[in-house]
Amino acid sequence: MASWILISGGSVIDGTGAEPVADCPVLVRDDEIVAVGVDVGDDPIPRGEPVTRIDATGKTVMPGLIDAHCHTSFGEARMQEEQDLYTSHELRTLRSAWNVTKVLRSGVTGTSDPGGSYFIGVGIREGIAEGLIQGPRMTTAGRFLSTSNGISDFYPSSVGVPDSSIGKVVNTADEMVTEVRHQVKNGVDLIKIGDSPLGDYEAFSRDEIKAMSDAAHRLNKRITMHARGSNNVDSAVAAELDWIMHGNTMRDDTIERLADSGIPLAPALLLLGNLSEFGEAVGVPARKRGIYSRVLDATAESLNKAREAGVTLITGTDTGFACTPYGEWHARELELLMRYAGMTALEAIKAATHDCAIVLGEENDVGSLVAGKGADIIVVDGDPLADIRVLQQKERIETVILRGQVQTFDEDVLAQRRPYNQAQHISPADITYDLVYNGGPGEQPDVRDFASGGERELLDGLGELPVTASST
Repeated sequence: MASWILISGGSVIDGTGAEPVADCPVLVRDDEIVAVGVDVGDDPIPRGEPVTRIDATGKTVMPGLIDAHCHTSFGEARMQEEQDLYTSHELRTLRSAWNVTKVLRSGVTGTSDPGGSYFIGVGIREGIAEGLIQGPRMTTAGRFLSTSNGISDFYPSSVGVPDSSIGKVVNTADEMVTEVRHQVKNGVDLIKIGDSPLGDYEAFSRDEIKAMSDAAHRLNKRITMHARGSNNVDSAVAAELDWIMHGNTMRDDTIERLADSGIPLAPALLLLGNLSEFGEAVGVPARKRGIYSRVLDATAESLNKAREAGVTLITGTDTGFACTPYGEWHARELELLMRYAGMTALEAIKAATHDCAIVLGEENDVGSLVAGKGADIIVVDGDPLADIRVLQQKERIETVILRGQVQTFDEDVLAQRRPYNQAQHISPADITYDLVYNGGPGEQPDVRDFASGGERELLDGLGELPVTASST
């Protein structure tokens, strides 16, 4: 006996980019959308089969959101050491299982995890599929593949890269292909390459990236890359990756090649946006907030050109850091795409649903409210086309339907936080004699003092940054 859901009275945004349709019923049978349209009613439902009826009058019915960049096992870390060193393998897994329920509650019914520690993402994906954990549809990578110059080799050579870290160092093409094979054997859906942190150089050669891409595709897996600079994006395009992360600074010729390739780009603006706009509330120094703001301004130029050239932009948030906690800000990426890429609200919703479904794989045919698609649906108390920020208010996400099942949540329980164990931070700044007795800031460190070579180049290129009382 089938299970049915009839949603009636709502305004439907189907995710394809089409204009909304008022008072448009949606009919679901098990995990499939059967019909969408003003003439849909009870007729297809056999007598005696169970029907859940949802009155969406005055509300918006739309596909569940998809987040292409949600790090399941990052643990809301405040420092790199917390991501890589603190909290046991076992406890990381349990806390990750807790956190994915928060993601689902926020209206995100699909995620892709582009890398994390151990194979925790694989375990969480399987736990969700088996019904042990309440969470969204999910695909996942393993640890980032990095060289000694890439994004996840953070520590001095004397320390190395611990097995608990989010990255795996591979410095030759043979090592890279071997690690791809190892990760596929252990159940990943995709491979994540971690190129240079800021995109100011290339941590991999083009031939190396192509070797990893070919290896992943031979094994029927997807592959993506952290690529902030123009040369990084060019290499990713040449290697025929499946989608690309970031693209903060791209030359016009790179944008043209990206557009011609048809490869989607997930800018993942949320982390920079939260740090620059909200960082003051948690003590992020003014100098750093200034850096993030200027990087976003530079990114806006690239993204507007990319959108105008026909590049498909999809939503990813870099959720998993303390500045991007689970279940809190996923929908803010849509607002930032409107601000920095020039999208309309309807285009941003398409980027977060229909277009982003690519990251969930062919077995998850979701992302739009169209007959035959998987039944991942949210009912929103409000109109996101009038104010996209309504999607950020969890209390306005009145109904979450995943795989044709209406989800229930214990809001009091989910209000709790489950971060990883915090690093042993002694003091955020120097307590000097002048600071205590002479009323001055004393010899407080400048962010340039601790920057890598690439970071110093970026800081120098941004010119003078503001210095305020909160910058220390």
